[in-house]
Amino acid sequence: MTKLNEIRDNEGATKGRMRVGRGPGSGKGKTAGRGVKGQKARSGVAIAGFEGGQMPLHMRLPKRGFNSLNRKTYAEVNLWRLAQAIEAGKLDPKKPIDGEVLIKAGVVRRVKDGIRLLGKGELKTKIDLSVHSASASARKAIEAAGGKLTTKVAAAAEEASEA
Repeated sequence: MTKLNEIRDNEGATKGRMRVGRGPGSGKGKTAGRGVKGQKARSGVAIAGFEGGQMPLHMRLPKRGFNSLNRKTYAEVNLWRLAQAIEAGKLDPKKPIDGEVLIKAGVVRRVKDGIRLLGKGELKTKIDLSVHSASASARKAIEAAGGKLTTKVAAAAEEASEA
């Protein structure tokens, strides 16, 4: 019977680590397998994307389009997702629904720069919804169900036309 203090790996199961820079007889002496001199022979080298003076790949490929620094990202919600939450009892269709209510119901994770309502799916219940913007099909579906939709985009447009 083997004792706990006598347990060890089988012979040849583990290999000792290579000790570099320990003389010519070791086979990894002097330069320790790093070649000679220069930046890469030193420690802490990071030359990511450098291709030896050749134009790097990320500079050779064409750039497309324009990415605005102050673009807005919206949390997108489809009609089917709202219907699903109402059926599950997470949303009360009788109360007004806005970003905070949608977060509490677990429909969206965060509001980001606003909520955009999209028209995929169908809505059978009448709801009072307040979002940043909505697609035309989503607007039509909510009005067809007898609901009310207020968007910040439409409200801003109304204020601009009144002034």
